[in-house]
Amino acid sequence: MSSTATAVAQHGQTGRGDQSVEAVRRILDEARKDGRTALTAPEGKALCDAYGIAVPGEALAKSADEAAKQAAAMGFPVVLKIVSRDILHKTEAGGVLVGLKSADEVKRGYDTILANALNYDAKAVIDGVQVQQMLTGGQEVIIGAVTDDSFGKLVAFGMGGVLVEVLKDITFRLAPLDSQEAMGMIDGIQAAEMLRGVRGAEPANRDALADMIVRVSRLVSDFPEITELDLNPVFATAKGAIAADVRIVLDFAPKAARPRPSREEILASMTRIMRPRGVAVIGASAEDGKIGNSVMKNIINGGYQGKIYPIHPKADEIMGHKAYKSVKDVPGEIDVAVFAIPAKFVATALTECGEKKISGAVLIPSGFAETGNEEGQIELQEIGRKYNIRLMGPNIYGFYYLPANLCATFCTPYDVKGHAALSSQSGGIGMAIIGFSRSAKMGVSAIVGLGNKSDLDEDDLLTFFEQDDETHIVAQHLEDLKDGRSFAEVARRVTKKKPVVVLKAGRTAAGAKAASSHTGALAGNDRIYEDVFKQVGVIRARSLREMLDFARGIPKLPTPKGENVVIITGAGGSGVLLSDACVDYGLKLMTMPADLDAAFRKFIPPFGAAGNPVDITGGEPPKTYQNTVRLGLEDPRIHALILGYWHTIITPPMVFARIMVEVVEEMRAKGIEKPIVASLAGDVEVEEAAEYLYAHGIPSYAYSTEIPVAVLGAKYQWARGAKLI
Repeated sequence: MSSTATAVAQHGQTGRGDQSVEAVRRILDEARKDGRTALTAPEGKALCDAYGIAVPGEALAKSADEAAKQAAAMGFPVVLKIVSRDILHKTEAGGVLVGLKSADEVKRGYDTILANALNYDAKAVIDGVQVQQMLTGGQEVIIGAVTDDSFGKLVAFGMGGVLVEVLKDITFRLAPLDSQEAMGMIDGIQAAEMLRGVRGAEPANRDALADMIVRVSRLVSDFPEITELDLNPVFATAKGAIAADVRIVLDFAPKAARPRPSREEILASMTRIMRPRGVAVIGASAEDGKIGNSVMKNIINGGYQGKIYPIHPKADEIMGHKAYKSVKDVPGEIDVAVFAIPAKFVATALTECGEKKISGAVLIPSGFAETGNEEGQIELQEIGRKYNIRLMGPNIYGFYYLPANLCATFCTPYDVKGHAALSSQSGGIGMAIIGFSRSAKMGVSAIVGLGNKSDLDEDDLLTFFEQDDETHIVAQHLEDLKDGRSFAEVARRVTKKKPVVVLKAGRTAAGAKAASSHTGALAGNDRIYEDVFKQVGVIRARSLREMLDFARGIPKLPTPKGENVVIITGAGGSGVLLSDACVDYGLKLMTMPADLDAAFRKFIPPFGAAGNPVDITGGEPPKTYQNTVRLGLEDPRIHALILGYWHTIITPPMVFARIMVEVVEEMRAKGIEKPIVASLAGDVEVEEAAEYLYAHGIPSYAYSTEIPVAVLGAKYQWARGAKLI
């Protein structure tokens, strides 16, 4: 063991005191000086000792006799491992032997390992052989860390040994994290029950595992050059957790941080962009069919009340507004400029916007990074940073902000005001958002195109919508995150106040970056997005339709006060499908108490079924629906209702819809509000009934048992994350 490694080890299991941090720094500085990209096993053990990460007793042997003496001193059986800065994957090199039970076996093993290592890499520098106590018993798990290009430092936890390679049962969280988040990781893998003890096996010490996860997260956060770390396997027993093997990969040329304004600066710029007092349209045109013409029409016809400044090199007036050759010629203040000119002219016009001190540029033109013109986009970014202009786009449809009656886009005007803010990275998805919102009569506060995201991205929008009283939910389509760490930090804060829904496209694409550790190899791109979204309280939509249904339905539902969900249905088949959907979307079907079961039975026929679902059967009159739903709302033990309606002559669709609204409004007048969703099965008349219910605050869906439960499940997911339940 090197002198610095010994110094670190001497600081013991006391965590990360100043001296331990300094000693770790010296080891890493030595590795940097040597031009190495990994630490040796003794150095890795020293770092673990400094941060209180339990590892077995070990020693470094320089000869076979020394190895035998060290093994005898620590007790058999032992493990031998080659120690070489040139051999990272020791097993592949034949550099690991386990279960050696005598001094003679250790001596022979020493010579075997040395020969295998030199056969694997004849030029490898061999520091010796590590003699380590052999660990047995307990469950094998892996604790590790990786560095993601977007999210930065991430900690991983999963089942270790062969299972981690085969099952890939692993979960990730942003580092650093606390003990509660670490415990959530342990509970978040598919094999979590194995750690609680199955078939007579002792449960693992979950507190010890959580503590080790937290310590690993601190280590990699404190030292950015640690890009990958593996503790694999970690033996988890009832007594504690101890890491049998340590692998640490280094990179001394980390990626430069993306420029990021402060929250106050973002709000100042975004407020001027979204609520401008003056808008310039660069490339405004009086000619139909031109983008600049559509933008002017939409701003005017949308009812915007601020100043409108058409910019055109030759025109004196466009659509009743005085035109100017340049934004610099405009006498008044301009907050945002909408660009409707070819790509080759954008940089010059953007510079003039900077000289005019315009806060935001909405870059509709294409022809930049999406077509391979990276240099052109970089030029815009440099101009934006020089003049402190925030750039939306390029390659976008523009944006809508309905509270200001602003339609800064070439798409169709939109005037159904509401409280959902939506954004998309894709123009096509943006048009789908507009179409659905109009068709479903879903009021919106904003629809924003982000395109190439040369500057403004999802977390800038979240920062604005967080404090926007007109926005109650945010739904975002994205293909990637330029700065996932920043997004996560903002989303963690926003989701405590408002639901945030994300549709992440490209779920099936795995990360292509080569990795040097088990953890790195398992860090598929989508797995990271999935786990980080969960960590910060973001609701993930699995499809465009689901994102839109969440955006429309979640705000309609009051926040539940508990987990007990009851299904009331007129069709047994619907009840079964609704029950299945509850499992899929994380809802808890209430176990019906005997007294409540008896109360429901008073209202349903003998051949019906109480319990949960409550099956009132299809032949019941409106009164049965009224009585059972009223009971479900009145009883404080029930926290949410799912209704399964079946189209019958006795209770036609619109009759059902009206009586349900009457009951809900009756209860609301008494101060009782609970989330209710409905699934309607029947002929086309159920479509009108579903619309009526939705208009009166009950998210309802014709021909689907999955969508209403998904919406309710999403509401629950947000409420749990925001600690409202």
